[in-house]
Amino acid sequence: MSARRHLTLGIETSCDETSFAVVADGRVILSNVILSQTDLHQRYGGVVPELASRRHVANAVPLLRSALAEAGVALEDVDLVAVTRGPGLVGALLVGVSLAKALAWALERPLVGVHHLAGHVYANFLVEAGQDAPAEPVWPAVALVVSGGHTDLFYLGGSGRVERLGGTRDDAAGEAYDKIARELGLGYPGGPAIDRLAERGNPAAFAFPRAMLEEDNLDFSFSGLKTAVLYELERRGLRDPDRREELAALLPDLAASFQQAVVDVLVEKTLRAARQVGARHIYLAGGVAANRQLRRQMARAAEEVGLGLSYPPPVLCTDNAAMIAAAGYAAWRNGRRDGLDLDVDPDPPLEGLL
Repeated sequence: MSARRHLTLGIETSCDETSFAVVADGRVILSNVILSQTDLHQRYGGVVPELASRRHVANAVPLLRSALAEAGVALEDVDLVAVTRGPGLVGALLVGVSLAKALAWALERPLVGVHHLAGHVYANFLVEAGQDAPAEPVWPAVALVVSGGHTDLFYLGGSGRVERLGGTRDDAAGEAYDKIARELGLGYPGGPAIDRLAERGNPAAFAFPRAMLEEDNLDFSFSGLKTAVLYELERRGLRDPDRREELAALLPDLAASFQQAVVDVLVEKTLRAARQVGARHIYLAGGVAANRQLRRQMARAAEEVGLGLSYPPPVLCTDNAAMIAAAGYAAWRNGRRDGLDLDVDPDPPLEGLL
């Protein structure tokens, strides 16, 4: 008779995705239900916190029921409740944390608050039910977490050892994507739209800057790149609504050149970090980790220097509850427990990240 699986209920409401998941033994996804709010926020060009919170409240219980039904388990079968406690929008986080505490109290189950960035890293270690067993984590490693709100490099030493090596000093990479996409009339979210356009463009068409590559640190800056793109549009008069057809003809080249500038910096800084800490492996995580050019270029660079590389499937790059369940299970295995006084934190410390 096989041993009973340990079931973690994951809850994610940090921004504009409401998600619930059931994960077995911290690695196998039994369900991962995600409801995006993109349709709600598109008209505003970005996430409106109050609207996001209200949508989370409306969707939470129906999605919880869907996640349990898809996994084929009852609520009483859950062994652990894991929830994102931060970083994120305070009101949105409160919806998930409040529900998680209520469930943990009612079920008399342990509760773990999860650092959102830890969830993104742990997305690398998940598999769908029926797939081959997931590969074991490789330490020491460097993780590049790159999304709309974060661009950070971490050293991962195993057994919960983590150190932030560097990060953005201004705009996150995903934030730069969204801002440039808005200027180009591509809508929100900007990352996928620019990625698609870039496939048809010439990445050398425009000489956009690669910020901070010459500096001896592991930090990033994307505000200068954003300004350079806007200056190019202004110089050519392409911000004039009457010249939209001319802009449309240049969109693929603009997208490809902008994206190449971002990816060059991300890859070079990640490889530099790996050399400095003696890493054996690179993990990509976060929404921008779904970017095709980033994956291709990082794979080539890692192979050239003999480093392993992992990244999640695209559906696990964006915010989801399965990754929160995986990170919460790992923290629970390492002895982490949170009480019913667990509170949200829009900027939690790194302690307990992994």
